[in-house]
Amino acid sequence: MEIEKIKKQFKKDLESIKDIEKIRIRYLGKKGEIAWAFKQLKSFSLTAKKKIGPELNNLKREIEDLLEKRLKGRSNQQQFSPLYKSLPGKKPEIGHLHITTQAIREIVNVFKPLGFNRVRYNEVEWDYFAFESLNMPKEHPARDEWETFFIQDLSNPKKGKAVITPHTSSGQVREMLKGELPIRMLNLSRCGRREININHIPSFYQFEGLVIDKGINITHLRGLLDYFAQNFFGPGRKTRIRPFHFKFTEPSFEIDINCDLCLGKGCRFCKSGWVELGGAGMVHPNVLKFGKIDPCKYTGFAFGWGVERTYMMKSGTKINDIRHLFSNDFRFLEQF
Repeated sequence: MEIEKIKKQFKKDLESIKDIEKIRIRYLGKKGEIAWAFKQLKSFSLTAKKKIGPELNNLKREIEDLLEKRLKGRSNQQQFSPLYKSLPGKKPEIGHLHITTQAIREIVNVFKPLGFNRVRYNEVEWDYFAFESLNMPKEHPARDEWETFFIQDLSNPKKGKAVITPHTSSGQVREMLKGELPIRMLNLSRCGRREININHIPSFYQFEGLVIDKGINITHLRGLLDYFAQNFFGPGRKTRIRPFHFKFTEPSFEIDINCDLCLGKGCRFCKSGWVELGGAGMVHPNVLKFGKIDPCKYTGFAFGWGVERTYMMKSGTKINDIRHLFSNDFRFLEQF
């Protein structure tokens, strides 16, 4: 039996015949060359059958493998459309800045005309600047490990334990210690606190405003808050201040804005029609002393707000859960 002859003829057909199915039928069909060869084995001796049988099986597998490779090759070629040199190429998709970055840039642009200098202080801070120098006593609840992220085994003999910056207020005394007066500081940085819900998230951004000069009073603070609301949130929005208690300001206030989601009617996000943006107040004399500034000559005010929550309340954004901003869901992010 001329097995080599069948093999050579198959390879010749594989190169010359384009119809793969036609070749398969010719060699592997019920009346094909391989089937015919197996029928011829009946007339051979047992010794010849033992020799020729495995050779035929090997030839059959070889033909099957070669046909399968040829079919895969043609399938891959069909996946690519013809190249037309005259057609323009497909442009790559271009992304845009994240919502938080957009918000930071807008906030900076609002304060820039007023002479505010943008700075960025530590995201990992010492207890001294985060609490001690801000007039917070040792037993203050904000210094509890359930409120603040403490960094294990990292401490300073004079400045205490290391913490993830809980608020950008920790940059106030650092700015004062530069010894450059007057001060118009805008500190933007990442902060961290142990809280997560539709209004809070463990890792977020804050912006801190600090103004220190001779003759600064509460009317300057109120005027600045109105200026920011009109230039950032949009027309028709209202703000209010509520008396509050912060250790580093006196008097102290919390700043609210009417909710853009329900326009002051009350909803799942705001509960009462108003959304707290952050705190503000006149810088406490003790904090000025920590910053080596004479409180008898200088006064000042400070305010600190969350960047994400501030942007959520901008007219038209309609974001009802702060966690969406960090979800990495393109369906959400591409809207802004």
